[in-house]
Formats: sequence, structure tokens, C-alpha cells
Amino acid sequence: MVTKTEESELKNLEIQVDNGGGGAWEYLSLVRKLKVRRSDKVLKHGLSILNDSKLRSKLGADEWTLYEQVAVAAMDCQCLDVAQDCTKALRKRFSESKRVGRLEAMLLEAKGSWEKAEKAYSSLLEDNPLDQIIHKRRVAMAKAQGNISGAIEWLNKYLEIFMADHDAWRELAEIYSSLQMYKQAAFCYEEVILAQPTVPLYHLAYADVLYTLGGLENVQTAKKYYASTIDLTGGKNTRALFGICLCTSAIAQLTKGKNKEDKEGSQLQSLAAKALERDYKQRAPDKLPQLTTALKSLTLSS
Repeated sequence: MVTKTEESELKNLEIQVDNGGGGAWEYLSLVRKLKVRRSDKVLKHGLSILNDSKLRSKLGADEWTLYEQVAVAAMDCQCLDVAQDCTKALRKRFSESKRVGRLEAMLLEAKGSWEKAEKAYSSLLEDNPLDQIIHKRRVAMAKAQGNISGAIEWLNKYLEIFMADHDAWRELAEIYSSLQMYKQAAFCYEEVILAQPTVPLYHLAYADVLYTLGGLENVQTAKKYYASTIDLTGGKNTRALFGICLCTSAIAQLTKGKNKEDKEGSQLQSLAAKALERDYKQRAPDKLPQLTTALKSLTLSS
């Protein structure tokens, strides 16, 4: 994750380079280091160096790193002629390189030559079954073709090998949620939270899925994760505050007054409602009447 300091440094350097103040190579190096996506900028400033023989010669061995960076950026921008030229230059220099082979497969993918790209990726995986980038490219390729079931299959196969990749678990959870496969999505979010327990976004997403699933146990657990989201955000997550109110109302209806935690639940709902009212008064006072009506309806239904 990019820190605020790094983001500020990148932005300042980007402005400097865009305004002709130099530092193109430093900017490109920082983009690589932070693993951020600035394809149009990388293409523009990368080509300015590659097309100048004096600037290019100063890079030494880093020249080939830049060729690779520009090739990927060119694919992103659909400048496939540039991507092909960069890939050819790399192949000429590194005739047996599997890394260049991966770039060539990505170029086939960018051209929409799906079958050829799949064959190329399969061949590369035979030589190196643990190449994470190629596994991820297969997922991306399936999604690009609208083959969601294929993307799920490739993601599951990927996670059998790389179980600690929380980004992959999150992507799979989002796909399952989009297909209304909420039980599977809940399992994925559990894995994500195990890996990243202090990220409120994951607690919130998991709570949303459990609330959507319904049933007393799921709603009670959802309420706990809405509460943990509030705790992790210092009480500033509006969605989680609404979640507390919704869950409290749903639990009351499901238990029909038999819930031993009714008193505690109503107190928590009251605190969440007050926090929401304060928030709306500050940020959206014109919407306060609608909020009041919605909260009253939840109180009456519980």
C-alpha cells in the first residue's frame, strides 16, 4: 500500500516531469517501486528516454528494465506497435528469456488472440508452475472474455498454490458476491480478514455479506463485524453505523423479544443512531429528515 508520503512524492515528481523540469527516469523508477499504474505517463516519458540514444545509453543495464516497463504500459494504452517494438528489442537481447516470453504472451492477450495467449501461458507454466504473474494473467484473460466461471476456476487453482494472497481472496469474494453466491463470498472474506485483520473495509464487506445471507446467527455475526468496523474507523463509518441499526432491528424481529441481549442491543442501536444524526447534521443536513424517518421505521419494526 502506498503511503501518503510516497503518494505526495510521486505527485510532485510527476508535476515536475510533466512541466519539463527533468527527472523522467527518477519518476519511472518510483512508479515501478510503488507498483502504481500510470500507463499513459510511463509510455510518454519512457519513450522520451528510449528514443534518445544519449539518454538511453546512460541507463546501462536499466535500459532493458525500461523497455519492459514501456512495453506493459503500451499494452495498457493499446499502443500495440510500441509494445511489439519493445518486446522485439528485448527478445533480440535476451533470446532465451522466459520473462520476455511472458511479455510476448501478454501482447497476444492485448491483441485479443486468446487461444494463442493461453497456449503461450500454459507452455510457460510447464517450465515454472509457480509463476504468480502468469496465473493472474489467466484470471484476467478469463474476465476480459466475460468468462466468469473460468475466472473463478483459475482463481481457485491459484489459491491452492498461493493461499496467503489476500488480494486474490478478495477478488474471488467480489466475484462470488456479484453472482449472489454469498456463502462462498463469506468464506473468502474470512480468509481475507485472517490475513489483514486491521483493515476496516474487509470487516464491512464481510458484515454486508452475512447480513444479506440472513438468519439469526449470520445477522448476529454481521452486527459484530459492523461494530468492529466502527471501532477500526474511530466511529466514522456511516455504512457500518447503518448496519448496526439494521442488524439490531432484524435480530429483534427474528427473536420476537426472546433475545436476552435486547437491552444491550437497543442501547447500541441508539448510540449508532445518534452518531448517524450527528454525521448527517455536519455533512448532509438536507437529508436529515429522510434519515430520521428511516431510523424511526427501524425502531418501530424492532
